[in-house]
Amino acid sequence: MADVAREIISAEMLRGRIAELGAIISDDYRDRNPLLVAIMTGAMWFLADLVRAMDIDLDVDFLALNRFDEGGRIRIASDTALPVTGRHVVLVEDLVDTGLSLSVLRALIADREPASVATVTLIDKAVRRLTDVPVEYRGFEAGDEYLIGYGFDHEGRFRNLPGVWVVMDPAGFLDDPGAFADRVFSQP
Repeated sequence: MADVAREIISAEMLRGRIAELGAIISDDYRDRNPLLVAIMTGAMWFLADLVRAMDIDLDVDFLALNRFDEGGRIRIASDTALPVTGRHVVLVEDLVDTGLSLSVLRALIADREPASVATVTLIDKAVRRLTDVPVEYRGFEAGDEYLIGYGFDHEGRFRNLPGVWVVMDPAGFLDDPGAFADRVFSQP
């Protein structure tokens, strides 16, 4: 079987960069008790490692968005439980792509009158940006690749890979994702 995917960001690289981001954000928000809001579901892996890398008092909450209808409109599937008003909010994204969802999300949070809003993303696909949206903290840059692992999935699978993989042969991968699973999950 030809390589349908290859690892582009190892678990070690993730740990190192997330530790750096945690230190930077901790310094920027020291004594401000930020509210980190993870955008579900892919950001859970990144959030868990990021907050462990931070050495400040903080709160964590979650928000889930859904796209619906042919226009791709966005709606809130699950809202935050904690109040946002007056808080320093850091949105935690796994991936920023076109910027459309993040733009809607930042506007939604801004309407709730936080003290500030910033975004941290594990992967920034700035080359795909359709709208100018601020991303204050970024882990890695990527192009137009299809990614799996470390929270990124294919039909719910492969989120638990410890690194980030790029699908090199989409047709081969889609034809038999089980063969890829057998290969990567049988490695020592």
